Amino acid sequence: MQFVKYHGTGNDFILIDDRDGQFPAQDYARVAALCHRRFGIGADGLILLQPAAEPRYAFHMAYYNADGRPSTFCGNGGRCTVSFAAELGLVAAGAAVDFTAADGPHQATYHSPAQVELVMRPAQAPKAVVLADGRQGFFLDTGSPHLILPVDAVAEVEVVPQGRQYRHDAQFAAIGGVNVNFLERVGARHLHVRTYERGVEDETLSCGTGVTAAALWAAPGHTVRVDTPGGTLQVSSSADLGQVVLAGPAQRVYQGTF
Repeated sequence: MQFVKYHGTGNDFILIDDRDGQFPAQDYARVAALCHRRFGIGADGLILLQPAAEPRYAFHMAYYNADGRPSTFCGNGGRCTVSFAAELGLVAAGAAVDFTAADGPHQATYHSPAQVELVMRPAQAPKAVVLADGRQGFFLDTGSPHLILPVDAVAEVEVVPQGRQYRHDAQFAAIGGVNVNFLERVGARHLHVRTYERGVEDETLSCGTGVTAAALWAAPGHTVRVDTPGGTLQVSSSADLGQVVLAGPAQRVYQGTF
């Protein structure tokens, strides 16, 4: 079976053209093995490009975390899927394309591997939460659930131990835990974000839905630059969070077979 490896600002994915339905999508152990960085291809997640249920959509994106389990929406993964669809001839450069994912329909525009714009689903206003240790954070769902924790210096944060602690906070148990984002405000519309992702159970170099959540908390109604360890993304939103766009690179790394 052939695959292609893509990354969006260091958030990397195995992409497979599964329009013929040949991939064993229920074999979660196989997915986890492929994502393993020592014994497999290695990735933060695996994405199947499948036929959409309705003809008005170009394709369906089925996303699996590195632990092998189906997950909620992935923003960088969505942009990489659009870039992969362009490679397959399903998307024309500069034209909008509609597709479906775990959280419903999306629209995207592929300009080049350096710039793919993805319309995220509308979001609710951030909700203040108090964690088990008394720390205050903010919860948003941007297709995946996210916890925002403002910090003074994100480079000094011990992301893995702190992220693992808050990811399992009891108030998020009903939704399978939460992704944890540590946010440093560099300027009014410039952020630096590091993310601990559930399902990967580690810090990732970038998280599209996490970057989106951080920007919507910090500067709703504006265009925000967000720096991550893997690169820079841009989030634009309306003041009511009804229109949200995530933009940045979605680049092909290599192809292979397994």
